[in-house]
Amino acid sequence: MNLRKTPLALIVGAALLSLAACGGGGDPLDTTGSVDSGGSKDSGTIVVGSADFPESALLAEIYAGALEAKGVKVEKKLNIGSREAYIPALKDGSIDLIPEYTGVLAQYFNEKASATESDAVYAELKAALPDTLTVLDKSAAEDKDAVVVTQATADKYHLTSIGDLKPVAGDLTLGGPPEWKTRPTGVPGLEKVYGLKFKSFRALDAGGPLTVKALENGQIDAGNIFTTDPNIETKHFVVLQDPENLYAAQNVVPLITKSKVNDTITQALNAVSAALDTDTLTALLKRVVIDKEDEADVAADFLKEHDLG
Repeated sequence: MNLRKTPLALIVGAALLSLAACGGGGDPLDTTGSVDSGGSKDSGTIVVGSADFPESALLAEIYAGALEAKGVKVEKKLNIGSREAYIPALKDGSIDLIPEYTGVLAQYFNEKASATESDAVYAELKAALPDTLTVLDKSAAEDKDAVVVTQATADKYHLTSIGDLKPVAGDLTLGGPPEWKTRPTGVPGLEKVYGLKFKSFRALDAGGPLTVKALENGQIDAGNIFTTDPNIETKHFVVLQDPENLYAAQNVVPLITKSKVNDTITQALNAVSAALDTDTLTALLKRVVIDKEDEADVAADFLKEHDLG
């Protein structure tokens, strides 16, 4: 377009048409009258986030699909990072909903949290949450942090429980997510509860492929892997028992901004929790981690099977 020879009215009209045709970020002015200033969400949108590991992304896709099936407008911001990154995002409104785990979340908000049994942990969590956040129904599905070793390491040192590591920990390398170096369920907790002082700690990922590979090839001797991880079975890893309950009950639960909760959202997410158990979650995660299926496809199958999507 030659701007020097084009009337001003045509230029303005073309600009408005171009603006109206832009997609992907929502209408500049939606039907509620709220302005979209380049990425901000309207008041009726639920932004679903996830941590940066496959199970969290899978659960986020399930939550998102269940809400969309009820007519809720959803945006997704997946693989944000660790709890230290996404809790501030919940507090500042960048996201509204994320899958969480009762025990570790209770300890995040209350360092003195001491309950270990499922219902008691859930009650302790609800009491510890800030005023702006709430949790809906917890599911029966549980996924705990665990200290995991190879079968060869278990046989060599006669390991069945975490405490069995105490005589040999000084010769071993522990691996886990970077935050495990300071979390009460990580290095400090293992020393406080079980008296373990490892030779070194190697920062890897949150129970993901880096930790699995490092354990498999001997770069670490013990690692933090989640109990629903199908690699435990397929690679014949050994989950060390936790008789002192360093790892409390870890039921999957939706953590959501309180101001976003209504009957539709509550019913949709509670229905998901009612349908989830540990065996189901483990089987779904196997499809993602081992079979390399897309989280959204696996989530859609789950929702369809349970008449939730």
